[in-house]
Amino acid sequence: MGTNPEHFGAHPEDEQVTWIGRDRGTFERASAEPASVTIPVGTPLTRHWWVIGALIGIGLVALLAWRLMAGGPKPGASLADRGGVPLVSVIVPGQQAVTASVSFTGAIAARYDMPIANEGETGRIVGVYVEAGDHVKRGQVLAKVDDSVMVQQVNRLEASLEQAQAQAALSAAEYKRAQGVQAAGALSAEDIEKRRATAITDAANVKVVAAQLAEAQARLARTRITAPVEGTVLTRHAEVGQIANPGGDVLFRVASGGEVEMRGQIAEQDLAQVKAGQTATVYLTGIERPFSGQVRLLGAIIDSATRLGDIRIQLKPDPALRPGAFARATVVVDKAQRPVLPQTAVMADANGSYVLIVNAAGKVERRPVRVAGTTDRGVIIASGLTGQERVVATAGGFLRDGETVNVAPPAPGATS
Repeated sequence: MGTNPEHFGAHPEDEQVTWIGRDRGTFERASAEPASVTIPVGTPLTRHWWVIGALIGIGLVALLAWRLMAGGPKPGASLADRGGVPLVSVIVPGQQAVTASVSFTGAIAARYDMPIANEGETGRIVGVYVEAGDHVKRGQVLAKVDDSVMVQQVNRLEASLEQAQAQAALSAAEYKRAQGVQAAGALSAEDIEKRRATAITDAANVKVVAAQLAEAQARLARTRITAPVEGTVLTRHAEVGQIANPGGDVLFRVASGGEVEMRGQIAEQDLAQVKAGQTATVYLTGIERPFSGQVRLLGAIIDSATRLGDIRIQLKPDPALRPGAFARATVVVDKAQRPVLPQTAVMADANGSYVLIVNAAGKVERRPVRVAGTTDRGVIIASGLTGQERVVATAGGFLRDGETVNVAPPAPGATS
Protein backbone atom coordinates (compact mmCIF):
# COMPACT_ATOMS: atom_id res chain seq x y z
CA MET A 1 0.00 0.00 0.00
CA GLY A 2 1.41 3.49 -0.86
CA THR A 3 2.37 5.90 1.95
CA ASN A 4 3.17 9.62 2.20
CA PRO A 5 6.87 10.32 1.94
CA GLU A 6 6.65 12.50 5.05
CA HIS A 7 5.78 9.32 6.94
CA PHE A 8 9.14 7.93 5.84
CA GLY A 9 11.53 8.32 8.74
CA ALA A 10 8.81 9.75 11.07
CA HIS A 11 8.13 6.43 12.78
CA PRO A 12 11.05 4.15 12.02
CA GLU A 13 10.06 1.89 14.87
CA ASP A 14 6.62 1.09 13.43
CA GLU A 15 7.35 -0.27 10.04
CA GLN A 16 9.92 -0.84 7.27
CA VAL A 17 9.25 0.55 3.83
CA THR A 18 10.89 -0.08 0.54
CA TRP A 19 11.19 2.54 -2.28
CA ILE A 20 9.68 0.93 -5.30
CA GLY A 21 8.44 3.93 -7.28
CA ARG A 22 11.23 5.40 -9.50
CA ASP A 23 9.32 8.26 -10.97
CA ARG A 24 7.16 9.64 -8.19
CA GLY A 25 9.03 8.38 -5.09
CA THR A 26 6.14 6.16 -3.88
CA PHE A 27 6.72 3.71 -1.11
CA GLU A 28 5.00 0.48 -0.23
CA ARG A 29 4.70 -1.19 3.12
CA ALA A 30 6.84 -4.31 3.12
CA SER A 31 6.46 -5.53 6.63
CA ALA A 32 4.90 -4.60 9.86
CA GLU A 33 8.13 -5.26 11.67
CA PRO A 34 10.13 -2.17 12.56
CA ALA A 35 13.48 -1.96 10.80
CA SER A 36 16.05 0.63 9.70
CA VAL A 37 15.81 2.21 6.21
CA THR A 38 18.87 2.20 3.92
CA ILE A 39 19.28 3.78 0.43
CA PRO A 40 22.22 2.54 -1.59
CA VAL A 41 24.62 5.11 -3.04
CA GLY A 42 24.09 3.97 -6.64
CA THR A 43 20.34 4.56 -6.58
CA PRO A 44 18.71 7.00 -9.12
CA LEU A 45 18.10 9.69 -6.53
CA THR A 46 21.76 10.07 -5.61
CA ARG A 47 22.83 10.10 -9.26
CA HIS A 48 20.40 13.01 -9.93
CA TRP A 49 22.03 15.21 -7.32
CA TRP A 50 25.49 14.40 -8.62
CA VAL A 51 24.56 15.62 -12.15
CA ILE A 52 23.16 18.88 -10.76
CA GLY A 53 26.33 19.52 -8.78
CA ALA A 54 28.54 18.89 -11.82
CA LEU A 55 26.54 21.36 -13.98
CA ILE A 56 26.79 24.06 -11.32
CA GLY A 57 30.58 23.58 -11.14
CA ILE A 58 30.97 23.88 -14.92
CA GLY A 59 28.89 27.09 -14.90
CA LEU A 60 31.08 28.63 -12.21
CA VAL A 61 34.25 27.81 -14.17
CA ALA A 62 32.81 29.33 -17.37
CA LEU A 63 31.73 32.50 -15.52
CA LEU A 64 35.19 32.90 -14.02
CA ALA A 65 36.85 32.49 -17.43
CA TRP A 66 34.53 35.08 -19.03
CA ARG A 67 35.27 37.63 -16.32
CA LEU A 68 39.00 37.14 -16.81
CA MET A 69 38.72 37.68 -20.58
CA ALA A 70 36.46 40.71 -20.23
CA GLY A 71 38.90 42.35 -17.87
CA GLY A 72 41.90 41.97 -20.32
CA PRO A 73 43.05 44.44 -23.02
CA LYS A 74 40.75 45.12 -25.98
CA PRO A 75 41.94 43.92 -29.40
CA GLY A 76 41.81 47.39 -30.97
CA ALA A 77 43.45 49.25 -28.10
CA SER A 78 46.70 51.08 -28.74
CA LEU A 79 49.85 50.50 -26.79
CA ALA A 80 49.10 53.57 -24.74
CA ASP A 81 45.66 52.16 -23.75
CA ARG A 82 47.36 48.96 -22.60
CA GLY A 83 49.61 50.92 -20.36
CA GLY A 84 52.67 50.81 -22.69
CA VAL A 85 54.41 53.59 -24.66
CA PRO A 86 55.10 52.81 -28.36
CA LEU A 87 58.69 52.65 -29.54
CA VAL A 88 59.11 54.27 -32.97
CA SER A 89 61.93 54.76 -35.46
CA VAL A 90 62.47 58.28 -36.76
CA ILE A 91 64.54 59.86 -39.49
CA VAL A 92 65.93 63.40 -39.76
CA PRO A 93 65.96 63.87 -43.56
CA GLY A 94 67.89 67.11 -43.84
CA GLN A 95 67.99 68.57 -47.37
CA GLN A 96 69.39 67.07 -50.53
CA ALA A 97 70.07 68.39 -53.99
CA VAL A 98 67.13 67.23 -56.09
CA THR A 99 66.07 67.86 -59.65
CA ALA A 100 62.41 68.34 -60.50
CA SER A 101 61.47 67.07 -63.94
CA VAL A 102 58.45 66.46 -66.16
CA SER A 103 58.13 63.20 -68.08
CA PHE A 104 55.95 62.43 -71.08
CA THR A 105 55.77 60.10 -74.06
CA GLY A 106 55.48 60.67 -77.77
CA ALA A 107 56.99 59.73 -81.11
CA ILE A 108 59.94 60.73 -83.27
CA ALA A 109 58.96 62.72 -86.36
CA ALA A 110 60.63 64.67 -89.13
CA ARG A 111 60.65 68.37 -88.41
CA TYR A 112 59.73 69.17 -92.03
CA ASP A 113 57.76 66.24 -93.36
CA MET A 114 56.86 67.06 -96.99
CA PRO A 115 54.19 64.98 -98.73
CA ILE A 116 54.69 64.62 -102.50
CA ALA A 117 51.90 63.63 -104.88
CA ASN A 118 51.13 63.86 -108.60
CA GLU A 119 50.60 67.47 -109.71
CA GLY A 120 50.06 66.81 -113.41
CA GLU A 121 47.56 64.99 -115.53
CA THR A 122 46.15 61.61 -114.62
CA GLY A 123 48.48 58.93 -115.83
CA ARG A 124 50.03 55.58 -115.19
CA ILE A 125 53.33 55.40 -113.32
CA VAL A 126 55.96 53.89 -115.59
CA GLY A 127 59.00 54.21 -113.34
CA VAL A 128 60.01 54.57 -109.68
CA TYR A 129 63.62 55.54 -109.04
CA VAL A 130 64.04 55.82 -105.23
CA GLU A 131 63.36 53.76 -102.12
CA ALA A 132 62.52 54.73 -98.53
CA GLY A 133 65.65 55.86 -96.74
CA ASP A 134 67.42 57.20 -99.83
CA HIS A 135 68.96 60.65 -99.68
CA VAL A 136 67.80 62.78 -102.59
CA LYS A 137 68.75 66.17 -103.95
CA ARG A 138 66.46 68.97 -104.98
CA GLY A 139 64.98 68.33 -108.43
CA GLN A 140 65.91 64.65 -108.47
CA VAL A 141 63.35 62.48 -110.27
CA LEU A 142 61.49 60.18 -107.86
CA ALA A 143 58.99 58.64 -110.28
CA LYS A 144 57.73 59.09 -113.85
CA VAL A 145 54.20 59.13 -115.24
CA ASP A 146 53.42 58.03 -118.83
CA ASP A 147 54.10 61.05 -121.09
CA SER A 148 53.53 59.59 -124.54
CA VAL A 149 50.54 61.87 -125.26
CA MET A 150 52.16 64.99 -123.83
CA VAL A 151 55.30 64.51 -125.92
CA GLN A 152 53.27 64.53 -129.13
CA GLN A 153 51.42 67.65 -128.07
CA VAL A 154 54.71 69.40 -127.42
CA ASN A 155 56.08 68.33 -130.82
CA ARG A 156 52.96 69.62 -132.58
CA LEU A 157 53.10 72.97 -130.82
CA GLU A 158 56.79 73.31 -131.61
CA ALA A 159 55.98 72.86 -135.28
CA SER A 160 53.10 75.33 -135.04
CA LEU A 161 55.43 77.84 -133.47
CA GLU A 162 57.92 77.52 -136.30
CA GLN A 163 55.11 77.98 -138.81
CA ALA A 164 53.78 81.02 -136.99
CA GLN A 165 57.23 82.55 -136.80
CA ALA A 166 57.76 82.08 -140.55
CA GLN A 167 54.42 83.65 -141.35
CA ALA A 168 55.14 86.52 -139.03
CA ALA A 169 58.50 87.11 -140.69
CA LEU A 170 56.87 87.15 -144.19
CA SER A 171 54.18 89.59 -143.09
CA ALA A 172 56.75 91.86 -141.54
CA ALA A 173 58.83 91.87 -144.77
CA GLU A 174 55.82 92.71 -146.94
CA TYR A 175 54.85 95.56 -144.67
CA LYS A 176 58.40 96.87 -144.81
CA ARG A 177 58.41 96.87 -148.63
CA ALA A 178 55.08 98.63 -148.67
CA GLN A 179 56.51 101.34 -146.55
CA GLY A 180 59.40 101.68 -149.01
CA VAL A 181 57.16 102.42 -152.00
CA GLN A 182 54.69 104.50 -150.10
CA ALA A 183 56.40 107.75 -151.19
CA ALA A 184 56.31 106.74 -154.86
CA GLY A 185 52.55 106.11 -154.70
CA ALA A 186 52.82 102.52 -155.97
CA LEU A 187 50.44 101.25 -153.26
CA SER A 188 47.41 102.85 -151.85
CA ALA A 189 47.21 103.76 -148.23
CA GLU A 190 44.60 101.03 -147.74
CA ASP A 191 46.95 98.29 -148.96
CA ILE A 192 49.73 99.52 -146.77
CA GLU A 193 47.44 99.51 -143.73
CA LYS A 194 46.31 95.97 -144.47
CA ARG A 195 49.89 94.74 -144.63
CA ARG A 196 50.66 96.45 -141.34
CA ALA A 197 47.67 94.75 -139.66
CA THR A 198 48.69 91.37 -141.08
CA ALA A 199 52.23 91.75 -139.74
CA ILE A 200 50.92 92.61 -136.29
CA THR A 201 48.47 89.70 -136.32
CA ASP A 202 51.11 87.17 -137.36
CA ALA A 203 53.49 88.44 -134.68
CA ALA A 204 50.75 88.05 -132.04
CA ASN A 205 50.02 84.55 -133.30
CA VAL A 206 53.64 83.64 -132.66
CA LYS A 207 53.20 84.66 -129.02
CA VAL A 208 50.01 82.59 -128.69
CA VAL A 209 51.63 79.46 -130.09
CA ALA A 210 54.71 80.04 -127.93
CA ALA A 211 52.51 80.25 -124.84
CA GLN A 212 50.71 77.06 -125.80
CA LEU A 213 54.04 75.32 -126.27
CA ALA A 214 55.28 76.52 -122.87
CA GLU A 215 52.10 75.20 -121.24
CA ALA A 216 52.51 71.82 -122.89
CA GLN A 217 56.15 71.67 -121.89
CA ALA A 218 55.21 72.44 -118.25
CA ARG A 219 52.57 69.71 -118.27
CA LEU A 220 55.14 67.36 -119.76
CA ALA A 221 57.56 68.25 -116.97
CA ARG A 222 54.94 67.35 -114.36
CA THR A 223 54.91 63.81 -115.60
CA ARG A 224 58.23 63.56 -113.74
CA ILE A 225 57.68 63.62 -109.98
CA THR A 226 60.73 65.29 -108.44
CA ALA A 227 61.98 66.12 -104.93
CA PRO A 228 61.17 69.74 -104.01
CA VAL A 229 63.98 69.88 -101.43
CA GLU A 230 67.07 67.97 -100.45
CA GLY A 231 66.39 65.39 -97.78
CA THR A 232 65.66 61.78 -96.95
CA VAL A 233 62.83 59.74 -98.40
CA LEU A 234 60.68 58.63 -95.46
CA THR A 235 57.99 56.65 -97.23
CA ARG A 236 57.29 55.45 -100.77
CA HIS A 237 53.78 54.48 -101.88
CA ALA A 238 54.32 54.72 -105.63
CA GLU A 239 54.39 51.51 -107.66
CA VAL A 240 54.92 50.88 -111.34
CA GLY A 241 51.56 50.50 -113.08
CA GLN A 242 49.70 52.55 -110.48
CA ILE A 243 47.33 55.27 -111.72
CA ALA A 244 48.40 58.63 -110.31
CA ASN A 245 45.63 61.20 -110.03
CA PRO A 246 46.27 64.91 -109.48
CA GLY A 247 45.64 65.73 -105.81
CA GLY A 248 45.33 62.04 -105.00
CA ASP A 249 47.16 59.86 -102.51
CA VAL A 250 50.62 60.86 -101.33
CA LEU A 251 53.28 59.00 -103.30
CA PHE A 252 56.37 59.99 -101.28
CA ARG A 253 57.24 61.72 -98.01
CA VAL A 254 60.57 63.52 -97.77
CA ALA A 255 62.20 64.90 -94.62
CA SER A 256 63.80 68.21 -95.46
CA GLY A 257 67.41 68.40 -94.36
CA GLY A 258 67.15 65.25 -92.26
CA GLU A 259 66.07 67.21 -89.15
CA VAL A 260 64.07 65.22 -86.60
CA GLU A 261 62.19 66.05 -83.41
CA MET A 262 60.06 64.40 -80.77
CA ARG A 263 56.37 65.26 -80.64
CA GLY A 264 54.34 64.57 -77.52
CA GLN A 265 51.71 65.89 -75.14
CA ILE A 266 52.03 66.85 -71.48
CA ALA A 267 49.52 67.54 -68.73
CA GLU A 268 48.12 71.01 -68.19
CA GLN A 269 49.79 71.46 -64.79
CA ASP A 270 53.17 70.39 -66.20
CA LEU A 271 52.89 72.66 -69.22
CA ALA A 272 53.06 75.70 -66.92
CA GLN A 273 56.50 74.61 -65.64
CA VAL A 274 58.12 73.87 -69.01
CA LYS A 275 59.72 76.64 -71.06
CA ALA A 276 61.25 76.74 -74.51
CA GLY A 277 65.01 76.13 -74.46
CA GLN A 278 65.02 73.83 -71.42
CA THR A 279 67.17 70.72 -71.62
CA ALA A 280 65.45 67.45 -72.43
CA THR A 281 66.58 63.84 -72.46
CA VAL A 282 64.92 61.41 -74.87
CA TYR A 283 64.92 57.62 -74.54
CA LEU A 284 64.01 55.17 -77.30
CA THR A 285 62.74 51.64 -76.87
CA GLY A 286 65.53 49.12 -77.29
CA ILE A 287 68.34 51.72 -77.18
CA GLU A 288 70.14 52.20 -73.87
CA ARG A 289 71.90 55.47 -74.62
CA PRO A 290 69.85 58.67 -74.22
CA PHE A 291 69.56 61.45 -76.78
CA SER A 292 69.95 65.08 -75.78
CA GLY A 293 67.62 67.78 -77.02
CA GLN A 294 65.90 71.04 -76.20
CA VAL A 295 62.31 72.16 -75.93
CA ARG A 296 61.61 73.82 -79.28
CA LEU A 297 57.89 74.51 -79.19
CA LEU A 298 55.00 74.52 -76.71
CA GLY A 299 51.41 74.27 -77.84
CA ALA A 300 49.40 77.48 -77.87
CA ILE A 301 46.20 75.73 -76.72
CA ILE A 302 45.19 72.94 -74.32
CA ASP A 303 42.76 70.27 -75.46
CA SER A 304 39.52 70.77 -73.54
CA ALA A 305 38.76 67.04 -73.54
CA THR A 306 42.13 65.56 -72.55
CA ARG A 307 43.62 68.62 -70.74
CA LEU A 308 46.88 68.04 -72.62
CA GLY A 309 49.10 70.42 -74.55
CA ASP A 310 51.57 69.82 -77.40
CA ILE A 311 55.32 69.89 -76.92
CA ARG A 312 58.17 69.40 -79.41
CA ILE A 313 61.76 68.50 -78.60
CA GLN A 314 64.45 69.39 -81.11
CA LEU A 315 67.00 66.59 -81.61
CA LYS A 316 70.28 66.30 -83.44
CA PRO A 317 70.19 64.13 -86.57
CA ASP A 318 71.08 60.53 -85.80
CA PRO A 319 70.52 57.33 -87.82
CA ALA A 320 68.89 55.75 -84.76
CA LEU A 321 66.21 58.47 -84.62
CA ARG A 322 63.73 57.00 -87.06
CA PRO A 323 60.45 58.88 -87.51
CA GLY A 324 57.55 57.01 -85.97
CA ALA A 325 59.59 55.42 -83.17
CA PHE A 326 58.08 55.51 -79.68
CA ALA A 327 59.99 57.77 -77.30
CA ARG A 328 59.95 58.89 -73.68
CA ALA A 329 61.33 62.28 -72.67
CA THR A 330 62.24 63.99 -69.42
CA VAL A 331 62.54 67.78 -69.14
CA VAL A 332 64.40 69.28 -66.19
CA VAL A 333 62.29 72.13 -64.80
CA ASP A 334 63.90 72.89 -61.43
CA LYS A 335 66.97 72.23 -59.27
CA ALA A 336 66.81 72.89 -55.52
CA GLN A 337 67.53 71.60 -52.00
CA ARG A 338 64.59 69.59 -50.69
CA PRO A 339 63.93 67.04 -47.91
CA VAL A 340 63.68 63.49 -49.24
CA LEU A 341 61.74 60.87 -47.25
CA PRO A 342 61.19 57.15 -47.74
CA GLN A 343 57.81 56.30 -49.20
CA THR A 344 56.77 54.57 -45.96
CA ALA A 345 56.97 57.89 -44.12
CA VAL A 346 54.55 59.79 -46.36
CA MET A 347 50.82 59.06 -46.01
CA ALA A 348 47.69 60.53 -47.53
CA ASP A 349 44.00 60.83 -46.73
CA ALA A 350 41.06 62.98 -47.75
CA ASN A 351 42.86 66.11 -46.49
CA GLY A 352 46.00 65.48 -48.55
CA SER A 353 49.53 64.21 -47.95
CA TYR A 354 51.05 64.33 -44.47
CA VAL A 355 53.78 62.92 -42.25
CA LEU A 356 54.00 62.26 -38.52
CA ILE A 357 56.79 63.90 -36.56
CA VAL A 358 57.90 63.54 -32.95
CA ASN A 359 58.03 66.96 -31.28
CA ALA A 360 60.22 68.07 -28.39
CA ALA A 361 57.66 66.81 -25.86
CA GLY A 362 57.93 63.28 -27.25
CA LYS A 363 54.44 63.33 -28.76
CA VAL A 364 53.26 62.52 -32.26
CA GLU A 365 52.29 65.51 -34.38
CA ARG A 366 50.65 65.49 -37.81
CA ARG A 367 52.36 67.73 -40.38
CA PRO A 368 50.76 68.44 -43.80
CA VAL A 369 53.26 68.38 -46.68
CA ARG A 370 53.27 68.95 -50.44
CA VAL A 371 54.93 66.29 -52.56
CA ALA A 372 56.98 67.56 -55.52
CA GLY A 373 57.78 64.17 -57.04
CA THR A 374 59.64 60.94 -56.51
CA THR A 375 63.17 59.78 -57.19
CA ASP A 376 65.13 56.59 -56.65
CA ARG A 377 65.98 57.87 -53.17
CA GLY A 378 62.40 58.53 -52.06
CA VAL A 379 59.67 61.16 -52.04
CA ILE A 380 60.62 64.82 -52.57
CA ILE A 381 58.90 67.21 -50.14
CA ALA A 382 58.30 70.63 -51.68
CA SER A 383 56.86 72.31 -48.57
CA GLY A 384 55.84 71.51 -45.01
CA LEU A 385 59.23 70.39 -43.66
CA THR A 386 62.55 72.09 -43.08
CA GLY A 387 64.45 68.82 -42.95
CA GLN A 388 65.36 69.08 -39.24
CA GLU A 389 62.22 67.39 -37.88
CA ARG A 390 62.16 63.87 -36.48
CA VAL A 391 59.85 62.09 -38.93
CA VAL A 392 58.31 58.72 -38.11
CA ALA A 393 59.80 56.42 -40.70
CA THR A 394 57.40 53.47 -40.69
CA ALA A 395 54.07 52.26 -39.27
CA GLY A 396 52.72 55.78 -38.84
CA GLY A 397 49.20 54.54 -39.48
CA PHE A 398 49.17 52.84 -36.05
CA LEU A 399 49.85 56.09 -34.18
CA ARG A 400 47.49 58.90 -33.19
CA ASP A 401 48.03 62.63 -33.21
CA GLY A 402 49.16 63.67 -29.73
CA GLU A 403 50.17 60.16 -28.62
CA THR A 404 53.29 59.88 -26.46
CA VAL A 405 56.02 57.71 -27.96
CA ASN A 406 59.60 56.67 -27.28
CA VAL A 407 62.20 57.18 -30.00
CA ALA A 408 64.32 54.14 -30.76
CA PRO A 409 68.08 54.75 -30.81
CA PRO A 410 69.62 54.60 -34.28
CA ALA A 411 71.16 51.33 -35.34
CA PRO A 412 74.98 51.12 -35.27
CA GLY A 413 76.35 52.62 -38.47
CA ALA A 414 72.99 54.08 -39.49
CA THR A 415 72.81 57.65 -40.73
CA SER A 416 69.99 60.11 -41.10
